[in-house]
Amino acid sequence: TAAAAEPAAGVPVPGLYHHPVAEPDPVRVEEVGRRIKAWAVEEVELFPPDWEDQFDGFSLGRYMVACHPDAPTVDHLMVATRLMAAENALDDVYCEDHGGSPVGLGSRLLLAHTALDPLYTTAEYHPDWAASLHEDAPRRAYRSAMEYFVRQAGHSQADRYRHDMARLHLGYLAEAAWAETGHVPEVWEYLAMRQFNNFRPCPTITDTVGGYELPADLHALPAMQRVIALAGNATTIVNDLYSYTKELATPGLHLNLPVVIARREKLPVRDAYLKAVEVHNELMHAFEAAAAELAAELPVPTVLRFLRGVAAWVDGNHYWHCTNTYRYSLPDFW
Repeated sequence: TAAAAEPAAGVPVPGLYHHPVAEPDPVRVEEVGRRIKAWAVEEVELFPPDWEDQFDGFSLGRYMVACHPDAPTVDHLMVATRLMAAENALDDVYCEDHGGSPVGLGSRLLLAHTALDPLYTTAEYHPDWAASLHEDAPRRAYRSAMEYFVRQAGHSQADRYRHDMARLHLGYLAEAAWAETGHVPEVWEYLAMRQFNNFRPCPTITDTVGGYELPADLHALPAMQRVIALAGNATTIVNDLYSYTKELATPGLHLNLPVVIARREKLPVRDAYLKAVEVHNELMHAFEAAAAELAAELPVPTVLRFLRGVAAWVDGNHYWHCTNTYRYSLPDFW
């Protein structure tokens, strides 16, 4: 048996409602970390050598093992880990940290989306499209990660994921449009954008990673969609809170919930940040209440397991943000 992992560093945001998680299995963490780096470097050329420290600092192995405690094997974990690496590469290269821009983003996103949702076209034009999937790191990563995913997933699970990635890309486009025009949205508008530009594609595949399938009709229930949306919304505000100081250090105005509250409600930055914590807490309580209500109304084994998987993802996501001191540090508001 593996030795217990050293407790990870990191301090939770004071007052943030969350559940501590057990330290992820260090043997799995190391193996997932080794495999994802081999995939990134050898299979898809995900990053140039000078980004290696950032890739290592992201701690994808710790992230995914924490978020998917019921994954039967490392192979199952790798399905989620490749997709997460691909999503982050696209966000960095197309949108944010590494030369991304709102200008022309729609075209880049559409072409990348065809790596997930393939183009069916004529014989004359098919080779040009197929070649385009190898032209940049996000497309190479999306194509490869999706190939592995569809081997593990059922057809409806794969289609569900494509749908949630389309939602994500739509959220990116709204944020890009605001950046191009210098618009600071109303708080409710920002939260609407964040329901799309959020982590939803990650918990939505928890059954694939767990080695089972939540049937499409049960996944599509409005009550289940509400649970998944609330989980995505809460986890995304966790990202806003933990990445706040990192984003403030970047040039230009970077929208996150504390910034939007401060601007729109004319609050000092500390008060806006503390209000964002309360928004998160209300969403978390709503998520847990909605999940408990659905579990009581429909105690089907796959539904109960899926709800547990989503809750585990929410908790693992907080754990990773809280403990990833390589990327994040809290503002001095307390």
